[in-house]
Parts: sequence; C-alpha cells; structure tokens
Amino acid sequence: MLASRLLSILMLLQTRRRMTAPELAEEFEVSVRTIYRDIDQLSAAGIPVYADRGRSGGFQLLDGYRTKLTGMTQSEAEALFLAGLPGPAAELGLADLLATARLKLMAALPANVQPGAERIAARFHLDPAGWFRAVDQSTLLPEVARAVWNERYLEIFYRRSGKAHVRKLGPLGLVLKGGLWYLVAESGKALRTYRAGNILSAEVLDEPYSRPRDFDLAAHWAQSARAYEAGVYREQAQVRLSPRGWALLGLLGPHVVEAAARSAAPPDRRGWIRCTLPIESVSFGIRELMRLGEDVEVLGPKPLRTQLSRTLQLLAAQYAVTK
Repeated sequence: MLASRLLSILMLLQTRRRMTAPELAEEFEVSVRTIYRDIDQLSAAGIPVYADRGRSGGFQLLDGYRTKLTGMTQSEAEALFLAGLPGPAAELGLADLLATARLKLMAALPANVQPGAERIAARFHLDPAGWFRAVDQSTLLPEVARAVWNERYLEIFYRRSGKAHVRKLGPLGLVLKGGLWYLVAESGKALRTYRAGNILSAEVLDEPYSRPRDFDLAAHWAQSARAYEAGVYREQAQVRLSPRGWALLGLLGPHVVEAAARSAAPPDRRGWIRCTLPIESVSFGIRELMRLGEDVEVLGPKPLRTQLSRTLQLLAAQYAVTK
C-alpha cells in the first residue's frame, strides 16, 4: 500500500506539476502528516522533490525530471489499451494523435508487457452508440473541443425547440452519452448542457475562460443526469401489469422500473401487479404504455385512462375488418 501510494504521488507530481500537502492528503484519504512522511521517503530514495512555501506553494519535482513506465503492470497496460476509443477520438479530431500516442506507449512498455496490450487492442472494440441509433454527425465537435482544451470562451449558434439562439459559453467539458456528445458549459452564472449535434456554428474566442478549479465533470454529469431523469417525469399513472408486462417494464427505462418496484403491491391470483409508474405527460404516457400492449391496464388518473380509451377506439376503427 505504501509503495503504491509513493508511486502514485510521484505520478501526480509529474502530471500536475505542483500539489500541496492537504491536496495530496485528500487525494489518498490520509493525514497531512502521512504525506510529509511519504515525501521524505521519496527524497531519501533519490527522487528530486522539493517544497515551495507560501500561499501558492506546494510540492513539485525538479524541472526536467521524468519517471519511466517501467513500473506499469500487465493489467494496467491492458486497461489503458482497452480504454482507447478510436471512434470518439476521430469525432474530436484526435484520431492521428491517438494512434501516435498508442505507438509511443507501446514502445515505452517493458517487453514482457507488450504482447498483452497488443492482444487487448486486437480483441476488444468499444462502440458507444446504442442499437438503431445514429451517431450525431457534428463537424463542429473539434472546434468545441479546442475551446474546452484551451480554456477559451465559445460562441455558438444553437438550435433548440425549432429556434436558433446565440450563446456565449465558458466550456467546462465534453461528455459522450449513448453515442451522443454533450457540451457542459457555464452560461452566465448557470451550468447548462448542450447537445453537440444541435450546434449550428461555433467560434472559439480569444477571450480566456477561467475554469473553476473545484469543478468535477464526472460528478457534475452524474448528478445532473439523475436530476434530469427525475425531473422529466412530472405525472404518474396507476396501472396493473401482467407477469409479462412486469418483465417488459425495462422498455420504459430504469427510472420507471425503480418506481414500479417501490410502489408494487403483492401479485393477485393471476399474477397481475398494481403499481405506480412515472410519466412525462398524458400524451407521452399513452405512447409509452401502449408499448406494453395487452399486458397493462391503466387504472388512473381518469384523463389518462379516458384518452387511452379514445386512442384504442380510433385504432380499432382504423383496423376494423370489413366484410
């Protein structure tokens, strides 16, 4: 554990250039005193690490010092090659850079580790897009990525609800979700999410953008995704589900499945289960619930049941067999 932490501290100082003792202590969930002892051990081992005092001080390595990848294990190397996403990298305009980086990484690996990394690259391919869904063809994605990387304000022409709007944004990061790219950005004082495929034009401005130091893209995305899914469902439907209908609930999404499990009553003699399902609206709820066919009965609310009845009557009339 100690050796692993010492190596991790060395790698962090090499990549982030300077870190304070409290920052390192928080990173490894140890005390500040433990970090000082670790730094002393690194120094005793000949690692040129030194400390700067003052408000902007911290630990850093001597300029020009770089460690090699000789300590990388077989599993770590394989994980790095498994993490390569050639498709998304190409969309960001980084395909050539990714290929070059993989070659350099392979060359830097110890000889006994290289075969395993090559097998991973040859046997696993990651396709982030869902079935029957087209990937957003956004030719502007490399421009957006450049603004994110270089920390420059971005001016976009954005399509939303059939209308286009000009927005000046502070780009915080790009997220790939189900084959679709999203830009997380600061608009005024609010954090917003923009689908890259709806960006009609993009211009990287010369004005620098000061990215909040404590912003965590992964944590923000996880929280906002949960809030979005919960906020979409503004109404509820009381239903009865057959055993087959209960098994088909996954068609309506994980949030619906979780809500059904929480509200489910014991099955009746036929195995039908009463529960409450979240829906976006009456019209959207009808479209979604009809996916379950005869395996669902809508009990309420009354407007939903009434509208569903009318829809089914229209369908029955449309498909009535004439003699």
